[in-house]
Amino acid sequence: MNVFWVLLQKLLPLYSLVVAGFFAGRVLKIDKESIAKLLIYIVVPVVVFVGIARIDLRPSYLSIPVLFFFLCSLICLIFLKIAGRFWEGSTKNLVAFSAGDANTGYFGLPVTLLLLGPDAVGLSIICSIGFIFFENSVGFYVVARGKHTAYESFQRVIRLPTLYSFFLGLIFNALGFKIDDRYLEFTHTFRGAYSVLGMMMIGMGVSSIKKFKFDMRFINLTFFAKFVVWPLVILGVIWIDKRFLHFYGPEIYPVMILISAVPLAANTVAISYALDVEPEKAAVAVLLSTFFALFFIPLVSIMMA
Repeated sequence: MNVFWVLLQKLLPLYSLVVAGFFAGRVLKIDKESIAKLLIYIVVPVVVFVGIARIDLRPSYLSIPVLFFFLCSLICLIFLKIAGRFWEGSTKNLVAFSAGDANTGYFGLPVTLLLLGPDAVGLSIICSIGFIFFENSVGFYVVARGKHTAYESFQRVIRLPTLYSFFLGLIFNALGFKIDDRYLEFTHTFRGAYSVLGMMMIGMGVSSIKKFKFDMRFINLTFFAKFVVWPLVILGVIWIDKRFLHFYGPEIYPVMILISAVPLAANTVAISYALDVEPEKAAVAVLLSTFFALFFIPLVSIMMA
């Protein structure tokens, strides 16, 4: 129990940033689109490049984005069928997207850094790439209900600077280049900016919603997918690997477990708002899941110990 409270106290400062972001968006009217562009096109690429360039790269790590993309897509399609039993319209598509995606970026990376240390950041980024591919391909297509073609989804993917910095970091790493300590210290400021602005973006994203709509069936189903199905699936993957495959090293297991416990993706609100697919329901579910994770992640972290 003492471990739980210690971890909880570590997470509380991050959650204060979510509240600050909500205040900045609702009261100060801060332009979140500009901050989002700053993160997407400048801060995140630097963090991703440094994380991948410094990681002890192994061939098995390259399969991790493929694994998570497959799991995201599978869980999304399964919950599309399940949600179809309760909703006829676009809500079932939003449930499916929410079930498959996760906040591995704005939330997952700062929490990984806080709980597992800087050495785990590269592994967390590798896991996140699978979610990025899902979000901008299968996930986007499902939530758009066929309004956007596969080609349009592909265009969204190839415009992401994060992917280019990821592959550039892989090349840099594979060629044996090292980042000088002077420049490494400078890049730490980008990682700090990502943690602060990323967590604030969660609150700012929710602040743009004028009306909140509580749909307990929607919340229960998305929570079941995120906080029950995902952890069980990842624990199953780890058990199979430990028992039979021996493909991944033990250093990746805590990162995978932590990734499985992060809340619903903040981008769920942005995408649902852009496509006019129940943004009020999405905002409530994302907000509640983010605060639920405050208590859920310490419990999961005890399992990792």
